[in-house]
Order: sequence, then C-alpha cells, then structure tokens
Amino acid sequence: MNHSPPQPPPAELAARRHYLLDRRPVEVARLAPGLHIVATPIGNLGDITLRALNALAGADLIACEDTRVTRKLLERYGIATPLTPYHEHNAAKVRPALLRRLAEGAAIALVSDAGTPLISDPGFKLVRAAQDAGCTVTTVPGASALLAGLTVAGLPTDRFLFAGFPPPKLAARRAWIAELVGIPATLVLFESGPRLSATLADLAAGLGARREAAVCRELTKLYEEIRRGDLATLAEAFRDNAPRGEIVLVIAPAPAPQRATASETESLLRRALARVSLKDAVGEFAEATGLPRRQLYQRALALAKNARGPGDGAPR
Repeated sequence: MNHSPPQPPPAELAARRHYLLDRRPVEVARLAPGLHIVATPIGNLGDITLRALNALAGADLIACEDTRVTRKLLERYGIATPLTPYHEHNAAKVRPALLRRLAEGAAIALVSDAGTPLISDPGFKLVRAAQDAGCTVTTVPGASALLAGLTVAGLPTDRFLFAGFPPPKLAARRAWIAELVGIPATLVLFESGPRLSATLADLAAGLGARREAAVCRELTKLYEEIRRGDLATLAEAFRDNAPRGEIVLVIAPAPAPQRATASETESLLRRALARVSLKDAVGEFAEATGLPRRQLYQRALALAKNARGPGDGAPR
C-alpha cells in the first residue's frame, strides 16, 4: 500500500498560496522547506495567529490528526493547502512518507486538532526523526489548552507539572496519582467529561480532599466555564452531572511540610512513643513534618531510653 501524501502540481499549489482576512485575500510566499510545528486555536477560531495563517497557506502539505477538524479551520480562512492524516493510529506508516517529502525539500506544517502539537499527541516522534535526518524544524507558537487553563485557574503559576491524561482504568489511575503526591508544583492534566468525577474522587483520596483545584471546561468557546473548589467538593459536584467538552484540570501544589520547633518535636515524639513502637513513631512524625528520619530516630531513641531508665531492654 502506498502511504505517500498527495502532491498537487507546482502551478496549482502556487495559485493556492493565500488566505482570507476579513474576506480579503492575503497572498503569501511558499514556506521555507522543513517541518513547521503550527499551533491552532483550542476552540475560538479567531485565536489563530497571522504567522500561523501564513504557514498553513504557504506550506506544501499539512499533516493533521483529523482532516475533518482541520478542514473547518482552513475553510474559515480560505486556505486550500492539501491535508494528510497523521495520528497515533497511522503514525508509524505515514512517518516515512513525510520524511521522504522533507528530504525532497517540501515544506510541511504539522498541526493537532486543537492547540499546540506534541502535547498529548505523537508529533514528537516526527520531530525527532526529522531532526535526525538533518531537516529544519521550526515552531509557530500559539494557543495551548494547558497554558490557557493555568492562566484562569487562580492557582500558583510559578512552577507547574503537566501530567497529561490519567489512565482510564481504576488501579492504574490510582497508582498514577500516587506518583504525584508531594510534588511542590501546580498540577495540570486533561480529562474527559464522563471520567471527570471518578478522577476527581481518586485525586481527593490520593492527594487530599481539601486540596484546591479548578475544572476549566470549553476554554475560549461559547460555554467556557471555570469551577473552583477543593477536590472532594468538585468530585461531588460532577458526580451526577458529567460535563461535556474539553476539560483542563488544575490542582494546587502539595502543601509544604510543617516544621516543628525542637521543644514541639520532643513533646510530640513523647506522645507518639506512648502509643506506638519507636519505629512507627518515627515514621509517622517524619511523614507529617518532613524532618529527616535519621535525626528523629536518634532523638526518639534517647527519649525512649530516658523513659525506661537503665537496663530496661532494647527499644521496640
């Protein structure tokens, strides 16, 4: 089977190199050879950049996730550049054909269905292969659901971790959440409407029910909604009301561990030693305060010896 993308005649391509702005044609030059990573709107088609329009109209070919989705954008701006599908299900077969076109000097624009390519899609493999083959790779930045959600969530933005989509299966999702515990950064992830409540409930159980979060839905679209609250409250809010549309979930950073003074540490350790073994007391206190386990063990050992008196046996 031949997976080579369509190749219209050069004369036909030359006649197509324009886009419409306020219904007026804007002529563009052919895009420089290479792979161009082009960000497209995440919802509102008016969010396209002028540079992106030039790139899409000036390319020889546009590689996209779903030709039906990208065609709507091209029709809005009167762009007739040929499309070829490139997504997770056909990437391994189509990638060699795209690389051949690049080697022949083609200008290829890579887009996703919405937002910035390579975020939760297979585009990075094409970028890596193109770079390894010595092809020029250029970015045309623009809209990103990840950054859009972060900017309207009302949570810290100085440090954040993009975690992608949670696993759909329960056990895998809970293990995935366990890896996020304690990360001192705002967490950003994507989720579908039908799974949102279950994911929020698991996040509440794994990260803390009172952890602040924001559900950002249909960003830049007509029914944009930002709902804030703690994880447990949000899980309950969506339990019987699964939302529609694209969802970005933003979660506040893990709280900083509370540091106790030396006198508070000693008092709390004494109480813990009265309830549980020395090992368990140290473990509980280290987890709760963030103090070094070795330091706590030495202090707890001294307290236990003083409490027992000389010759009272080994610590439990």
